[in-house]
Amino acid sequence: MARDLIESEDIEQFERQMDRMLHTFFPHEHRARPRVWRPPTDVYETDTAVIVKIEIAGMNPDDFRISFQDRVLTVSGVREDHDAKLSYHCLEIPYGEFRTEVFLTGTFALNDVDARYANGFLYIALPKTKQEHRVPIRVQGVSNS
Repeated sequence: MARDLIESEDIEQFERQMDRMLHTFFPHEHRARPRVWRPPTDVYETDTAVIVKIEIAGMNPDDFRISFQDRVLTVSGVREDHDAKLSYHCLEIPYGEFRTEVFLTGTFALNDVDARYANGFLYIALPKTKQEHRVPIRVQGVSNS
């Protein structure tokens, strides 16, 4: 898994270097970045909740789409670059559509989930609950006819 992360980082670094090189030959062309990017995400646990912390500056609270389905917390949105530019000298801050997904085990009080955005970080607190979802399963016999 660590090797996959290193390779992914190497690929992204190579892509940035290619962008810079192409920009020197075509300074007025803006290369569209249609791919979805993933913001840095931390997940940690306290005594009472699981906290998902996402680093994503330049947003407004209404810019985020947050959902929790099948034990997967999904946060997505679009970070716009509103500044006018004639050309780039360095392009390392990602803009456009982003998405991060976090698989969470355990049970949570989903009606009490708290999301807040401050100083470029989105914090999502999922309160833990001890309530278990148990479903009885009845075993039926098969007749030997």
